[in-house]
Amino acid sequence: MNVKAIVNDIEGTTSSLDFVHKVLFPYSAQALPDYIRQHYQEPEIAAIIAEAKEQINKKKCSIDEVIATFLAWIEADKKITPLKTLQGFIWEDGFTKGKFKGHLYEDAYYNLQKWHQQNLKLYVYSSGSEKAQKLLFAHTEYGDLTDIFNGYFDTRIGNKKEASSYEKIAAKIKLKPQEILFLSDVVVELDAASSAGYKTILLAREKMPENTNNHRVVSNFNEI
Repeated sequence: MNVKAIVNDIEGTTSSLDFVHKVLFPYSAQALPDYIRQHYQEPEIAAIIAEAKEQINKKKCSIDEVIATFLAWIEADKKITPLKTLQGFIWEDGFTKGKFKGHLYEDAYYNLQKWHQQNLKLYVYSSGSEKAQKLLFAHTEYGDLTDIFNGYFDTRIGNKKEASSYEKIAAKIKLKPQEILFLSDVVVELDAASSAGYKTILLAREKMPENTNNHRVVSNFNEI
């Protein structure tokens, strides 16, 4: 059965891990305290804070405690929805102010464009919020690429290590799992997608993982 859609991971797949971990994460940690203090009364940010308080089961806590919680989550690289959502707002502020541009591998850029021209449906599935995903692709070194994607998925659809998340994505985009190719640099994510019926390819851009679990392996998008 032919592939009709390609679902792309971001970190280590379309974009450098260093960009995320050495640019975006440090910026969000540095800017977060002032950002919360300036925006905590705005409805969208207030809702994120309320969700964070539910996560720690502490509905009554100070702004300083909320800030400390978010910073601890960043330090621990937690894949927690309120953190990812808040980071999206902070990164939007950074992108808008020209603090950085979204990194995209050259091979990813050219092949995503080619697949789009071939009428393949393109999607993004990342632990980063949908807002953060759109921001990255809207502010790349190659310009605004958001129009080549048909949709974006984040942890609200489910954990990337669970097959049910990929089943939900297939249902959302109205395709059979066998018609979807998932690209990622994380073997356990590929295992989950494969369990859901997806075709899978492992991106090993810098080094080969010790165990590929029989996923097809490429070093860049040109080999797909």
